[in-house]
Amino acid sequence: MKEPIFVSREREEGILVLTLQRPEKLNAWHKPMRDELAAALRSAGDDRSVAAVVLTGSGDRAFCAGADIGELAERGTEAEVRAGLRTWRDFYAAIREFEKPLVAGLNGLAAGSGFQVAMLADMRIGYPEVRMGQVEIKSGIPSITGSLIMAQRLGTARAREMALSARMIDAEEAVSLGLLDKIVAQPLVRAEAVAAARALGSFSPTATALTKRWFRQHEQAALDAAFDFAEAAQVAAFRDGDMAEGTRQFMARKKESRHK
Repeated sequence: MKEPIFVSREREEGILVLTLQRPEKLNAWHKPMRDELAAALRSAGDDRSVAAVVLTGSGDRAFCAGADIGELAERGTEAEVRAGLRTWRDFYAAIREFEKPLVAGLNGLAAGSGFQVAMLADMRIGYPEVRMGQVEIKSGIPSITGSLIMAQRLGTARAREMALSARMIDAEEAVSLGLLDKIVAQPLVRAEAVAAARALGSFSPTATALTKRWFRQHEQAALDAAFDFAEAAQVAAFRDGDMAEGTRQFMARKKESRHK
């Protein structure tokens, strides 16, 4: 039996298009998909024929809805909570260590860690109905790494407001905040993302890599501190039952919506 593919790969004249392939789950991350994406980025980084990468989602509803809450709900011990967060740390490291241009083509919702990954890209292309936000606190999950990534891009005051309110922003506000670089009609998102990737990929690979490396080094200490705190915070939320109750309520709402 053929193994499922959670991240498809297509070439467009030197541009590698990676597409998240869990549309039935709104392209929510589970570990196999995270592992596939990390491996694809490492491979693209070593491939001289790849000038840049576009990351997008399958379907017309979501780029990525964030972490698969079902996977989070399976963590029954503190050790599993810690181990799970470490896999996320490795995943983010793979994205941040990719030293070629990375453009996110937002074909729909970008929430939670899906929003965070979009922010880790070098450019973001969306369409008028795109919604983005840091919603983890709604599921009883402390918003730590996402808050930091927002603060590094938006400033602390706006990051605090968005993390604590868990509100989603529309495309117009995202552009005003610098979170979307361009808005086009939905059918054109992928083509515009490829065009942006091609433009960024036309510059010196060495200069691009060293520039991205500098940004990574500049931000690394704060991100390490955020992951360390996030591990302790998630364990505390697990002990208090906040994460379990939050994920339980989310799963119940999801089940109810399917039966309406």
